[in-house]
Amino acid sequence: MNFVILDLEWNTAYSKSSHGFVNEIIEFGAVKTDGDFNELGSFEQLITPRIGKKLSGRVKQLTHLTNEDLVGGGDFLSVAQAFADFAGDSVVMTWGTSDIHALIENFQYYKGSRNIPFLSAYCDLQEYCERAVDRFDEGNQIGLGKFADLIGVTFSEEEQHRAAADAYLSLKCLKKVFGGYPLEQCILKADCEEFYDRMLFKNHFLTDLSDPDVDREQMKFNCDVCGRQARRLKKWRLRNKSFTADFQCKGCGRRFTGRVSFKKRYDGVIVNKRVTVKEEQEEEKQES
Repeated sequence: MNFVILDLEWNTAYSKSSHGFVNEIIEFGAVKTDGDFNELGSFEQLITPRIGKKLSGRVKQLTHLTNEDLVGGGDFLSVAQAFADFAGDSVVMTWGTSDIHALIENFQYYKGSRNIPFLSAYCDLQEYCERAVDRFDEGNQIGLGKFADLIGVTFSEEEQHRAAADAYLSLKCLKKVFGGYPLEQCILKADCEEFYDRMLFKNHFLTDLSDPDVDREQMKFNCDVCGRQARRLKKWRLRNKSFTADFQCKGCGRRFTGRVSFKKRYDGVIVNKRVTVKEEQEEEKQES
């Protein structure tokens, strides 16, 4: 099994034909490896934009690319085909899913289909690496540079914000943490509609208690001191996308506030529960 770590750069531009903004891809960069992550080749190609004729100031600042640099690039579909030939049947990896979203958006714009022709198996490298060091948190993902710092991978500023450089930095991070989590558990079958439904699903917090996905059993709290079940004293109220209510332990009488949030993902609901007491609440107010 071979792997291709892909990174993209894009420029957000307004499309008159589709009456909306498009994240127009302007660069492909990738590195291909064998199953032991030995390098087999690399791919780097600029794309001449068709939607937005000028790069935004932010893109220029991050990538150091200019409008003139892109004049000699290829068109999106020809570069995508060249990349497909390079990747073959490899598992495609990206740091986070934003590059996949950009590919879907560009194929939708140019071909009228959300399907990515060269994608048959996919791995979110950001999720894998975070799981490998036991730092995975769906609501607080770690950027590539920050993760490299976290695990002690050194890199220069030139090794960020250009597609090929970011792909190589991702490979360095993968090599450093590989083995900390089963890689196969993060590889998804990508040549099916379920994959695209998953990628395009918008994670969101449930804020209606009558929602059938809200598990009321998860809204029961035990005392954080003696472990006995607590009694809710007041009605639930919604605050910062979390349900909160005051409780009192039936055993030791301890009073506290219980907070619970429900985040809906494609494959289920993530429940986050927390107990705070008056002293902690006062400290939070002073810090804010």
